[in-house]
Amino acid sequence: MANEKTEQINEQRRAALGGGAKLAMAASVLGAMGIGASAQAAPAKKGNIYAEPAQYGLKRPGMKIDPNRVALVVVDPQNDFLSPNGVMWEVLKDSIQENNTVENIETLFKAAKAVNMPVIVSPHYYYPTDHQWEFMAPGENFMHSTNMFARKSAYSMDGFENSGADFVERYKPYIFDGQTTIASPHKIFGPETNDVVLQLRKRKIDQVILAGMAANLCIESHLRELVEQGFEVAVVKDATAGPRIPEGDGYLAALVNYRIIANDLWTTAQAVQKMGAR
Repeated sequence: MANEKTEQINEQRRAALGGGAKLAMAASVLGAMGIGASAQAAPAKKGNIYAEPAQYGLKRPGMKIDPNRVALVVVDPQNDFLSPNGVMWEVLKDSIQENNTVENIETLFKAAKAVNMPVIVSPHYYYPTDHQWEFMAPGENFMHSTNMFARKSAYSMDGFENSGADFVERYKPYIFDGQTTIASPHKIFGPETNDVVLQLRKRKIDQVILAGMAANLCIESHLRELVEQGFEVAVVKDATAGPRIPEGDGYLAALVNYRIIANDLWTTAQAVQKMGAR
């Protein structure tokens, strides 16, 4: 009798799943997360898929800057991402130009310097020995096969200037001012392979304003690791950009995750105001 009842329940569950209960189950999960039914379908502003949604599903506590414990972290402000002769330019240029990314990153550098906020740059370099890796994911394979961020040696600057690995020229006065910390290079996407976290901890910093490239790759990976390490993180959404490739729109994918993971999400104008530079 018990077996018959169990089988009957299983049959009912299978039938229900075939007729729309999947949506009901998803709604119940969202409800358990505190997302109301009206919020689930709240669209972005009409005509702009990158605009913030008319209504958020999750409560947004925000991040209030404490000048004594905050830093600007800029990831990969390098030619291979941000310059027309860079390896990634063709798939990034539309997003970069629409966001005014190059100019916005410079605005953040300038604002941080104006209020004496610590600045840490997390660069991406590959040395010849890195190309001895025996397995890679698609993104890594692309970077290695195109010689993105290539340097001749960890101990030589030969050929570095104006290369894809070099910093964008307009950023150099801020990066080479003797105050900016240039971290050791990360090797794939996140700061797990460099010393960004150490540099922040040693300065007793636990708030990060995050900007740079690319939105769905190194920025999102830095965001995730910094949050896991106990930092508050605000991402400056128009001081980054993402690729548009057959696999999808990288910038749009990143925005969805920023809204869920980051402590706050700002425009450059909002960031500058909150930094106290205006």
